[in-house]
Amino acid sequence: MQHVRLVRSASLNGYMELVESLGRDPRVFLREVGLSARLLENPETLIPSHAVRELLEITAQATGAEDFALRLAARRTFSNLGPISLVLKEEPTPRQALNTLCRYLKLLSAALVTRVEDAGEAVIIREDLLPSPGLSTRQAMELAMGVTFRMLRELIGPRWHPQQVCFTHRPPADMSPYRAFFGRNPMFNQPFNGMVCTAADLEIPRTPDNPGAARFARDYLESALQRREIGVRDACRELIQALLPGGRCTAQQVALHLGVDRRTLHRYLDADGLSFSTLLDEVRSELVMRHLQESDLPIGEVGGLLGFSAQSSFSHWFHRVYGCSVSNWRKQSASSESIA
Repeated sequence: MQHVRLVRSASLNGYMELVESLGRDPRVFLREVGLSARLLENPETLIPSHAVRELLEITAQATGAEDFALRLAARRTFSNLGPISLVLKEEPTPRQALNTLCRYLKLLSAALVTRVEDAGEAVIIREDLLPSPGLSTRQAMELAMGVTFRMLRELIGPRWHPQQVCFTHRPPADMSPYRAFFGRNPMFNQPFNGMVCTAADLEIPRTPDNPGAARFARDYLESALQRREIGVRDACRELIQALLPGGRCTAQQVALHLGVDRRTLHRYLDADGLSFSTLLDEVRSELVMRHLQESDLPIGEVGGLLGFSAQSSFSHWFHRVYGCSVSNWRKQSASSESIA
């Protein structure tokens, strides 16, 4: 049975008011995913991330607000991040604030993974959601990106905008709300979710104004982090998902990132009744459904994102797992959607 990943109820801050402003009763949607309005009263209450993901999707569909997640992100303030906001505000540069966010992100959401990569004079901020079988990631991903964008604006300046904003899913029918929010048109059907910005923007010096509160908050966060260590299985899943697009996802590489040798990794997984190849197939199966259902990426690109060096290898794997070709699966899926 897969471990339930949790997220702070603060991730839905402003949800009730936004849905009511759209003329609907938010309690109806909350009940549909097994949540109650009472759970949202305390921002530190932990709720299942899959319920939040489903809630955002059904609300966007029912209200007809394709940009629902961005509207929700627009209602966020820095303080909604909780104690982490105190630490981020006192970091000397936005880049160091981002690194700190990555360290403590598990305390905000166990389903979100953020990585910061240098690319010459640019920096790529990659964001991804760990798969939940059968659930769309569109609204949840747009919410995560929207919150990160607003956080960076507060750290860098109110006029800042990234060079690129990328999403793996299909484009919306109306781009104007997205352009208004990000200050530029995002790019869709891309190989990753994230933002590209200049390295110089992230090195703009900041002046701390409350270092005492930040030290207290950091001590609290370190203690909380130690209490919430994730298991080997979840750690492996995160690393597999991160390493697959680069074609470097081997048991040896995952073991290296975990700081153990390959035999130790296999021993840990065996204790959970797993093998590395089984876990690799599990992650690939969840990711391939996301790419095929939510994007229009060519088959070869989808295979590359799953770590296959050749389209033929991807096609062979897909047929073994699903019993048909990728193109036939897509045709059947499109036919089912048109009937629905």
